Amino acid sequence: MRTNDTYGRSVFAAIAATALTATGTAAQAPLDVQAVLTRVGERVAEYYRRVQNVICIEKTTVQPITHDFSLMGFLRVTESELHIEPGTTGDGDGATGATVVRRLLRINGRAPRDKDKTDHAGCTDPNPLSPEPLAFLLPANREDYKFSSAGFGKGKERDVLFIDFMSLGPSGEGTLVEDVNGRPDCFSWTLPVQLRGRVWIDTPTYDVLRVEIHLASLATIKVSARQQIKHGLPTWIVIDRYDRTIRYKTIAFKDPDDAMLLPESIETLLMVRSALQSIRKQEQYSGYRRFVTGGRVVKD
Repeated sequence: MRTNDTYGRSVFAAIAATALTATGTAAQAPLDVQAVLTRVGERVAEYYRRVQNVICIEKTTVQPITHDFSLMGFLRVTESELHIEPGTTGDGDGATGATVVRRLLRINGRAPRDKDKTDHAGCTDPNPLSPEPLAFLLPANREDYKFSSAGFGKGKERDVLFIDFMSLGPSGEGTLVEDVNGRPDCFSWTLPVQLRGRVWIDTPTYDVLRVEIHLASLATIKVSARQQIKHGLPTWIVIDRYDRTIRYKTIAFKDPDDAMLLPESIETLLMVRSALQSIRKQEQYSGYRRFVTGGRVVKD
């Protein structure tokens, strides 16, 4: 899997189931893995169809940290209006993905200014367009992953099915690209990286409740000789750790009454060795509104 994200040298923007066996008594039969994945994929595709009429506010907080997790520098807080646009439709496979679309509203409590587009601190601001994270569970994308059983929850999570996944081995070499807007010491990268993670599935509905994603191993980015000289960078940049947790919650709408499982928060930890900044990032989602027939907007 390749990731392509924008980063600053001092401050930067954070990136970016399975063989199942029933647990409990020995009399329980193993579950049909492909059947479960089929149901999950159907729910994700349905989610993409329904969510295109929903908008919300995304509040993103980025805190630079040191490699020992100490805080450094200043928080950067942005607020964006967000909606999701479904992607293309494959022959017989349904939707192949969706795009998250953002309109930046505020930066540290103020309206955006033209100079923010070239300001180094703007490396932390979210991209106007980014992939929707559940797309890997759609039929057209599952072949890029290996899925394995992780069992069932207990107690309050007794209706939750855990699905572990691993992306297939990538090929190629990570590269560092200077910012297209000319922001100093601000970079994007293309990184062939293997990811592992876990999906929380609600067994009555097959909705996704939570997703955790981690690096399967250290990742490296090759820095060109020209970039080494120009920016004083090392030959290699090493990513030690990338942890991302996405949580969903039920949002109720009225007039007409309806409910949808929608993003509640995304937490990201990125630990980078050699020249680039490590960060903690939190995205909170609120103020959900829905467009209904006749152009009316209905709040949750």
